[in-house]
Amino acid sequence: MFRGLTIIEVVAHHSTGVMLRYLDPASTAHLVTLILNRTLHFAVPAFVFLSAVVLTRSLLKRFEPRRYFWRRLTRGGWPYLLWSVLYALWYVWTDQRLPESLTDPARWRDWLLYGKASYHLYFLLVALEVYVVLPLMLPLARRKPSITAALIFGAALQLGLYLLNREVLRLPFPASTVLWYMLPITLGVAVGARLDEFPAWWRRRRWVLLPVLTLAFSLYLPEALAYARGERVTPIVYSGLSWVYTSLTALALLGLAFRVQRSASTVRLTVALLGTVSLQVYLIHPALLQALERWDAPQGTPWQVALTMLGYFLLALGIPALLGRALLNTRLSTWLFGR
Repeated sequence: MFRGLTIIEVVAHHSTGVMLRYLDPASTAHLVTLILNRTLHFAVPAFVFLSAVVLTRSLLKRFEPRRYFWRRLTRGGWPYLLWSVLYALWYVWTDQRLPESLTDPARWRDWLLYGKASYHLYFLLVALEVYVVLPLMLPLARRKPSITAALIFGAALQLGLYLLNREVLRLPFPASTVLWYMLPITLGVAVGARLDEFPAWWRRRRWVLLPVLTLAFSLYLPEALAYARGERVTPIVYSGLSWVYTSLTALALLGLAFRVQRSASTVRLTVALLGTVSLQVYLIHPALLQALERWDAPQGTPWQVALTMLGYFLLALGIPALLGRALLNTRLSTWLFGR
């Protein structure tokens, strides 16, 4: 359910990003779309949080290093490598990059070491790094730390790693590494260790956490809008507010997922269906959005642009989902998606 909700957010986020290119930057429509786009900018931390939750719960039951790392390699490493190559070819074929880029070792270094073959593939690289980090956090998980304590500890750890990178490591793309997601990882480890208790915990704490989330969002949004416009922002302020907003949003999304799960509606079935093929949708939808934009770019009034992009959003969500479901449990699916 969580994956289904989050993949809807991912495709909506990228669809609004396309839409922004066809709206007058001075218009109200552009501002509203930009606000929506920045509000939806929480997919990767949310997916990282969920990976930590699910794998922590699994590792606490049984940790067999050889089996664990082989499954992570085949289910995560292979799709990352394959789709990095496919998107490198796609960008050349669609004239978004020069053919010479395919023979440039420096480009391949950035594409593979930092997930830059396409703008969305860095998540798969971060996920691979999460798989390595989580077994190291098993001692913490076995202590079953409180979720509130993990939130505070994770925030402090995240700040420390930010300062370490700024002063010592100086990574060129820190947001494409696991260092940038230690808050949602720490939070996910605590939730994974106490997942059976989470629904009751969320019902008790939501009256505090939702107002805190609202406050965090109100502080984050102006910084996010300024950053998106290319205006000067203070990096530690923008990053700090982004970490707090996205991590609290991941908690709220999990609470929502449990609530939707209890309902008996078409919405629940649809979201759950999308959740079973979220990786397939994640990998395919950017190419589909680009193809639709090249075929018939949105134009006309803001309402016409919005309706066009709504159609493209539904196609970019629905076609990969249907393809993913059709290929489930086939050898082709294993080769393409690692599952």
